[in-house]
Amino acid sequence: MAQHASNGGGFWLLENVSAHGYGGQVDALINFIHVFMAALFVGWGIYYVYTLFRFRAREGHSASPVPAKGKVNKYLEVGVVIIEAILLVGFSIPAWNEAKEDFPSPQEAQTVRVVAQQFAWNFHYPGKDGIFGPVGPQFVTPDNPLGIDRSDPAGKDDIHTVNELYLVKGKPVIARVTALDVIHSFGVPQMRVKQDAVPGMEVPIWFIPAAVNDVDPETGEKIPFEIACSQLCGLGHYRMGGRIYVLEEPEYEEWLDEQTKALGIDLEPAPDGAEAKPPKAEGAVPAEGTATGDATEEAGVEPAKAEEAEPSPTRGDAADQTQGDSE
Repeated sequence: MAQHASNGGGFWLLENVSAHGYGGQVDALINFIHVFMAALFVGWGIYYVYTLFRFRAREGHSASPVPAKGKVNKYLEVGVVIIEAILLVGFSIPAWNEAKEDFPSPQEAQTVRVVAQQFAWNFHYPGKDGIFGPVGPQFVTPDNPLGIDRSDPAGKDDIHTVNELYLVKGKPVIARVTALDVIHSFGVPQMRVKQDAVPGMEVPIWFIPAAVNDVDPETGEKIPFEIACSQLCGLGHYRMGGRIYVLEEPEYEEWLDEQTKALGIDLEPAPDGAEAKPPKAEGAVPAEGTATGDATEEAGVEPAKAEEAEPSPTRGDAADQTQGDSE
């Protein structure tokens, strides 16, 4: 069984299998907030019980609108403000700054577009040439929901997978997160990653996967790291889960070669005077976990109902979504 290069995770967090620098800061902040809130809960709970007993209705006593004298309450309030300021300045801002400012070089990182839709995750890879092809609404078809221009030299080898993201161990990942229809949220708890996916806005985030997947001893299959949608995005929100497979560099190159061959593209350059083999028609990506553009089947909708339940590339149809989920 493969062993994780884990960075811990505390008592209430999943194992951290990321290596990006702010991962430890995220865990430290979450742990501190939990301890701090637990202390506040216990402290204020004790004070509440005390006031119930101390100021209970008794003969000879009457309620007074005049607040109690003393500075204890003020000291407590000031103390809470100071602790919250320490959390903000000492933990949150440095972690945010590192996450947003210390981006890895695109030349040294693996860049992938993460495109959410009701109710699936689309992943767009640049292919063997390392260059993303143009995308646009004029290229959108049922077999090409991301609108990749397959006629462009840079786009003919681009790879599109649904609900399965393949990454390289130890290599920085730049994920460009967006959505096709409504607001979603790209959440990978084991890698301390979370970013809202907003239609019309592409937000880059980065992280470093530090461990390959464990292998199930009974089935021999890899146990994926989970992707969750962290925003309520519709009736099918519950099934909007994805999987991450972290591979060693040689294994990833093999996977990339397989996807390129599935597109009908020659891996070797064409001989002088010969035409390169053209790619297959859009959507001819038959490998497991790879999209033909129809995310509905991968997301759990019966193929027979795909036409009525398939989400629009640009805007979801509420009536169709309701019908597809209820059935």
